Amino acid sequence: MLGILSAGVAPGLALLSYFYLKDEYEPEPVSFVLRTFLYGALLVFPIMFIQHVLESEHLVKSHLIDAFLSSSLLEEFFKWFILFYAIYQHVEFDEPFDGIVYGVAVSLGFATIENIFYLLANGIEHAMSRALLPVSSHAMFGVIMGFYIGKAKFTEGHKAKWVILSLLLPFLLHGSYDFILMSLEHWVFIIFPFMIFLWWFGLRKVKKAKILSANHFKKQYPVQKTLQS
Repeated sequence: MLGILSAGVAPGLALLSYFYLKDEYEPEPVSFVLRTFLYGALLVFPIMFIQHVLESEHLVKSHLIDAFLSSSLLEEFFKWFILFYAIYQHVEFDEPFDGIVYGVAVSLGFATIENIFYLLANGIEHAMSRALLPVSSHAMFGVIMGFYIGKAKFTEGHKAKWVILSLLLPFLLHGSYDFILMSLEHWVFIIFPFMIFLWWFGLRKVKKAKILSANHFKKQYPVQKTLQS
């Protein structure tokens, strides 16, 4: 039992630590990041209930609906809802890169509890594949969602466009990921190129967010210097 819990939690915390340490300017309070992680973890329960109802009522009748509605839309919308309504206006969200930190935190909170449940049901031998695929992909969905949330908060004008993209892109990528796993017989030959693309795309957003944060603090610095003099 302890081994399963450790294997279930370790990938999520490792990835969260990686992206947390990428924040070079004003690292977020660990307590608030962990609280956001907990928000994501708690999302598992209402989402599992809704998915159970959809399955029980036979409303999911194809792999396409299952991938994009029952899995992707439900999971990404709830994560986005937490990020936009509980984190976006918080005083600790004070630079563009923070969107990535909190986006990853809420996504990995969800992925970690989902991972534990899966390993409890199917065995610890799946721990490596779960870490490389579902947990890793949720981290990237969180990066992309958080990047556009950060851009929305700290970009003048056209905020609605970035807010829409913060939900739309993770939804499309998550749905595509699930559809590959559900519907393709030789999915292994597609999923790994897809994951390479997902990490490439996500890490580009990390790089761009760091540039946005650098520019943000360059603008803030003269103000701080004036106030101190």
